[in-house]
Amino acid sequence: MAASDQAPSMLVPTDDEMLQTQAELWRHTLSYLTSMTLRCAVHLGIPTAIHRHGGAASLPDLVTALSLPTAKLPLSSAASWGCWSNSGIFASEDAGTTYRFTPVSFFLVDGAAAAVPVVDGHLSQVPHVLASTSRHCLDTVAGLAGWFREDFPAPSPPSPFEHVHGVTPLESTARLGPEDAALFQEGLRVYDASGFAVVLRECRDVFDGVESLTDCGGGDGTAARAIAEAFPHVKCWTSPVRLHHWSDEDCIKILAQCKKAVPLQEERGKVIIIDIVVGSDSGPMLESQLLMDVAVMLVTKSRQRDENDWRDLFMKVGFRDYKIVKKLGPRCVIEVYP
Repeated sequence: MAASDQAPSMLVPTDDEMLQTQAELWRHTLSYLTSMTLRCAVHLGIPTAIHRHGGAASLPDLVTALSLPTAKLPLSSAASWGCWSNSGIFASEDAGTTYRFTPVSFFLVDGAAAAVPVVDGHLSQVPHVLASTSRHCLDTVAGLAGWFREDFPAPSPPSPFEHVHGVTPLESTARLGPEDAALFQEGLRVYDASGFAVVLRECRDVFDGVESLTDCGGGDGTAARAIAEAFPHVKCWTSPVRLHHWSDEDCIKILAQCKKAVPLQEERGKVIIIDIVVGSDSGPMLESQLLMDVAVMLVTKSRQRDENDWRDLFMKVGFRDYKIVKKLGPRCVIEVYP
């Protein structure tokens, strides 16, 4: 038998590696349960109940507050609660009998039940959680292999979401039902607006010298209103276009219009982009960026971009330079100069 006809040898893991790999595969295979138990906690109103209880509550307190059958208490404490505390959604105390708030659960309090709907610019992320874990998104992921196998006609294949449901989630969700449409739109709104107060505090110098501003990708104008409030002298307009919802070709057209809108006589004229730069972090933050990249790919015909991708777009449009001003969580603030 010729060497080229021989089957490639398979690397056989050691016993220790097999045991470790088995646990690793369990974690990957069942990690969807983290998202779905999070959805369960939000639907039950557990974060809001803990908030109303002063930030910490025992299991019996929560069962009473949420009017849950007491027979579920032993099962819930052994299963869901262990998952919630291990993932950082809640923190456990007193041998797992009391649960308290964490920074994650702060974002999961129902806005209507909180002391104020928006705390320091942070909106409740409940709509984003529910939209991202909806049956429409789960069906889209389940149909991803079929989308890859399908030979779509040129020039532009549908997104995986559109392939499965026949509509786009950001433009035609009304065909999925009015409640689903409203959920997707609200989820997108709170995703865009979350943490914007931090941007204004940490990056005030970005807006120094700015007299007029168009928020390209501003959704319902929440960010533009926050800028106008923080900088009353700045005239603000809003455009709903988001760069990570569009192909590179379309982004070049959008950025070209942004470049054209910057007055050439203004030395401080610039385009400000607040978006994910994949690879700008490591560890859990990088994992969040990569997962968001997959999420964007599922529901749009675009993707998140790394710094090389952004640089290529800027150079093709004819911008002379750019600068990543600051990293804020998974996002970055980018200045682009015409």
